[in-house]
Amino acid sequence: MVPPHRTPRTSPLGTRLPGAVLCLAVAAVHVVDQGGIPGSKDPSYIGVGYHALEIAAVLAAVLLLAGAVRTGWLLAAGVALGPILGYVLSRGPGLPDYHDDVGNWGEPLGVASLVVEGLLLVLALAAPGGLLRRPARAAPGVRQGERARDERV
Repeated sequence: MVPPHRTPRTSPLGTRLPGAVLCLAVAAVHVVDQGGIPGSKDPSYIGVGYHALEIAAVLAAVLLLAGAVRTGWLLAAGVALGPILGYVLSRGPGLPDYHDDVGNWGEPLGVASLVVEGLLLVLALAAPGGLLRRPARAAPGVRQGERARDERV
């Protein structure tokens, strides 16, 4: 029987592995942008956000590879959406005490980051077990646990 917090695994070379690689790529881009590890970004809330994103990206990659597909894709979507939103806000109106990147839409590292995050978001939404895919339902009159047990036989 599949635990309720996990959906069935897809092929390791199918969608979970590319998703994990994209999560790690998001983390790597942000490590480079902050100047390495431990790195620094001012103001301090931007630096904290970078560190939280990097930790979340590694955790999402681990969850995807470990088979916690639904949770992994949910976290991966956040790993993609957070920096996209940060990019738009930091280049558009600016953020409190952070106006260095206002109007700097074409920065190569930022554009590369958007490409990686966009691919990750599409994958998190569309992948088997992803956020827009519903888990398989049991046949009418069959409980979910019975169906899972019957499919193993």
